[in-house]
Amino acid sequence: MTGSFDDLLARRHSVRAFTDAQIERHTLEKICNSARHAPSGANLQPGKFHVLTGAALGDLKDRLACAVAENTAIDLEYSYFPEQMSAALKDRQKKAGFALYEALGIARRDVAGRRGQFAKNYAFFDAPVGVVVTIDRNMGKGCFMDLGMAIMTFLLATEAEGLGCTGIGAIANYGSIVGKHLGLPDDEMVVCGIAMGVADADVPVNQFKTERDALDVFTTCLLYTSPSPRDRG
Repeated sequence: MTGSFDDLLARRHSVRAFTDAQIERHTLEKICNSARHAPSGANLQPGKFHVLTGAALGDLKDRLACAVAENTAIDLEYSYFPEQMSAALKDRQKKAGFALYEALGIARRDVAGRRGQFAKNYAFFDAPVGVVVTIDRNMGKGCFMDLGMAIMTFLLATEAEGLGCTGIGAIANYGSIVGKHLGLPDDEMVVCGIAMGVADADVPVNQFKTERDALDVFTTCLLYTSPSPRDRG
């Protein structure tokens, strides 16, 4: 897919519905290869991407579905959202949620509908590719920033291949179950999941995009003024 880097950023958004088209292995390897070029402090490269397709992905989805059906307690190992969320952040969270459910045709008071939609996180939104992202739990907090850069590179590389994807923070709610099911080493902490595939363009939820702060809110710009010839002395 062609276009400038700005076009790539503008196109990228969370995709939550996919076609049945399978993704070839060489495409997955190309995307992962791009992600591994992301920078990290002292080149520690703290994260790993576990890519699942076919029966391997299906088995994990079945295991997570059982955890949800059995009301298994959440065992998230890190704080995703602020423990005390400000009114401004809470308002932003609600607006994003309301807009998503509106795109899905789910009413604000439809509790069952919302629960059903949230459960799709654990099914990787029926994508043909599911990725489990982990981090070495011995790393410092700053390494989450490094992992975030690798994840963003992964998302952009996916978009550049003409595919769609979305991050799935909810996968970490059952991190120990996921880790045990995949046979991950004890030092790997599940951070999130990623669903990837060919976006189903006809589904309304894939036409939904969250808003971003205006530039003058997002950044403070201190303008540099060139000194006049007189000032230069």
